[in-house]
Amino acid sequence: MKIAVPTVQGRLSLHFGHCESFTFFEIENDQITNKYTEAPPPHAPGVLPAWLKNKGVNLVIAGGMGTRAQGLFQQNGIQVIVGAPAIEPERVVSDYLEGKLELGENICEH
Repeated sequence: MKIAVPTVQGRLSLHFGHCESFTFFEIENDQITNKYTEAPPPHAPGVLPAWLKNKGVNLVIAGGMGTRAQGLFQQNGIQVIVGAPAIEPERVVSDYLEGKLELGENICEH
């Protein structure tokens, strides 16, 4: 499994489309086996879902994301979780894997 977390200044970005980078986590047996960060291509409708699909991402954990973007991810076979807190991406993923990630509201409902 591969998880992508949009980040800004070392924390989860609350506005998905405005992130500075993505932190990628490779998961085996519910454990993080690899972590790396990469800058995304320029933001435009439909670009990020295709780019993340080509990176082999199965799950995106975000703070906020519009419904159109969520639909595009679904069309690309990528699960999306929204409402995650603006904390360090490794903690977001660890909390998710341990079943204790607390989600709030999707702040990007547009």
